[in-house]
Amino acid sequence: MSAAPRKLKLATVSLAGCFGCHMSFLDMDERLFDLLEHIELGHSPFTDIKEIGTCDIGLIEGGLCNAENVTVLRAMRSHCKTLVAVGACAITGGLPAQRNRFDVGVMLTEVYRTRPGLRAGSLIPNDPELPLPLNRVHPLHEVVQVDYFLPGCPPSADAFWSFLTDLMAGRTPHLGHGEMRYD
Repeated sequence: MSAAPRKLKLATVSLAGCFGCHMSFLDMDERLFDLLEHIELGHSPFTDIKEIGTCDIGLIEGGLCNAENVTVLRAMRSHCKTLVAVGACAITGGLPAQRNRFDVGVMLTEVYRTRPGLRAGSLIPNDPELPLPLNRVHPLHEVVQVDYFLPGCPPSADAFWSFLTDLMAGRTPHLGHGEMRYD
């Protein structure tokens, strides 16, 4: 009797984005049961596993807006055989990148110090627990090598299913035009 094939380990992370890609992943509904016959979930908000361990596939949604995002991305890259940028924010910076046309220091001063209605003497938060903001929002591929891009805002459940089943079968993922969406 032969042993069951090894399950692929899948990890997911959400950085600077809206978490819509993770929600769309869950929209696979009952297909998730089929998927779980072939994968094991590692680090992910779905599992609440905090440590980023070695994995076969890493799905990352969201762009990079602060130093902590960069640290998490680099950890995922170093632990994942295949890294996938998921959604518009991970691929282009998406909606969070709309702040790129503004100076971060000026924005922080305006929001925390000079905006009408603030208490006199208000300060910009400066706690070591808060991650340092980057001067601009970056897509993932500007910081690490990304193996695949799963476009959409968010990618549809069908796109996730097609993409992951191709990867699990050892094929290069291919999405048809009808599988991509930008809501």
